[in-house]
Amino acid sequence: MATCLCDAFFDDVAVATVQVLEYLGVEVGFPADQTCCGQPAFNAGDWKASRKVVRHVVDTFKGEDPVVVPSGSCAAMLFHGALLEFENEPDLSEVKQLANRSWELLDYIVNGLGVREWPGSFPHRVSFHRSCHLRGTCSGPAAMNLMKSIDGLELATFGEAEQCCGFGGAFSVSHPNISARMGELKLEHIIAANPEYLVAADMGCLLHLGGIVDKSGIELPRLHVAQVLRDALVSANLLPAA
Repeated sequence: MATCLCDAFFDDVAVATVQVLEYLGVEVGFPADQTCCGQPAFNAGDWKASRKVVRHVVDTFKGEDPVVVPSGSCAAMLFHGALLEFENEPDLSEVKQLANRSWELLDYIVNGLGVREWPGSFPHRVSFHRSCHLRGTCSGPAAMNLMKSIDGLELATFGEAEQCCGFGGAFSVSHPNISARMGELKLEHIIAANPEYLVAADMGCLLHLGGIVDKSGIELPRLHVAQVLRDALVSANLLPAA
């Protein structure tokens, strides 16, 4: 599931996700009818509208295959939020079935496929932003451990790493000033660590922090973890260069 943000802003993240999974021997299917996971309406409190979207997701991804999502927040919606929406309905079987086979990408690679080390090199200093939706899941440690195994990659830790970046989906629209200030505070800590790249596994955070960075004129390129993994494979000639 590529997510709305891949479709609108981060098409290369979707491409990198497919490349990484295919390198690992995974046969990737892409249902053409997929849309949103339903989280924007869910977070805004419009559960009725969100249920319609989730029902479409359930219908679109019917079957038994794992549903792999390159976004912590969208993955969390599939295996947590969707169940909350339908908790009072008598038949939850299809929603539960989708929730039980939905994976965030890095969690799937490390804990689903058993990959513990990554080939190639990425000779850069990076700061990894662990988004709110990765906390309490296996995805954050999975991403960190894979990146640590890449030759030349240096992880630059920063202060108050557990603080939210301020995006929060609809929160950034309904409370833009608070959202922007939270993002600025986050970036102050990240920039102090002097990374060459800001890396995350959630594109909402990258979009939000990237907007603040670009508006401020700061030079701080952003990458999804899937792009780092893909670029490491390219460095080892395990994938052709774009």
